[in-house]
Amino acid sequence: MNVWFSLLAVIILVLIPLGAVGGASLGYLFGIVIPYTAFGAFLCGFIYRVFQWGRSPVPFRIPTTCGQQKSLPWIKASFFDNPSNGVGVFGRMALEILLFRSLFRNTKVELMGQRPVYGGAKWLWLAGLTFHWSFLFVLLRHLRFFTTPMPSWVDILTKMDGFFEVGVPTLFLTDAALLLAVAYLFLRRVVIPQLRYISLPADYFPLFLILGVVLSGILMRHFYKVDLFRVKELASGWFRFTPVVPDGIGLPFYVHLFLVCVLLAYFPMSKLMHMGGVFLSPTRNLANNSRTRRHINPWNYPVKVHTYEEYEDEFRDKMKAAGLPVEKE
Repeated sequence: MNVWFSLLAVIILVLIPLGAVGGASLGYLFGIVIPYTAFGAFLCGFIYRVFQWGRSPVPFRIPTTCGQQKSLPWIKASFFDNPSNGVGVFGRMALEILLFRSLFRNTKVELMGQRPVYGGAKWLWLAGLTFHWSFLFVLLRHLRFFTTPMPSWVDILTKMDGFFEVGVPTLFLTDAALLLAVAYLFLRRVVIPQLRYISLPADYFPLFLILGVVLSGILMRHFYKVDLFRVKELASGWFRFTPVVPDGIGLPFYVHLFLVCVLLAYFPMSKLMHMGGVFLSPTRNLANNSRTRRHINPWNYPVKVHTYEEYEDEFRDKMKAAGLPVEKE
């Protein structure tokens, strides 16, 4: 049910620009107003979520550890798994962000008869790595639509991406890799019963949405051609804040653009915000140096105490009258 609900939502999103631009000629709305609104929602929402996370107090060191903590000199410490300084934390964060190290070390357990069997989950790591790196390359390639003149490194990246020159126009490797990775992540949720049981529309919807963005982009490049010069004219106008919607830009472009806008607006309120959250995770970005450095709880406030000397000064006469010993006569 969650799958069909999410799929239906994305299909409706595809139909909206088809009817609005193709039938009602609302090109200005879908070419200028909605992109600006979506980008504003993405920017404000992203900053708000990061600001909220940044305000969360972390009074103590709670790093995730997978190795020996630094302690006595003759005990070998784990530099990346249990870092005790900033260099180790930087290395752990770099390995986590660039190579998904924790996902690589992830394991799964299955029942083989009555016997639990532990194994790796490397396909998930490979699909996740392929998905994120391909998405990044696709985004960087799109800079050719927003920059004039186009940076040379974007041209080099584009040529590397189409190195095998398969088909005309060339099929980019990252397009195919991104499509396969998203398909794997979706099928994994549908095929594995345990994952299907815990999956919600919030898990399926971003996958369908990204799949729609990728498919519309591939269809637009290879089957339903659009005028790329007019696309670049519109994209350049966004950054100069003088956008003009050219005529004859092609209806598939509006479908692709609208899905991208929905993805941008949906991003800050979805699980996709792990892109920003990974940098603010105290279990990852804190050094485990609790044994070498005292960390004061920032919530500590001055506590008014009543010392014994003050107590005795206040009740000395009564204490002496009751026969209790006192320190001062």
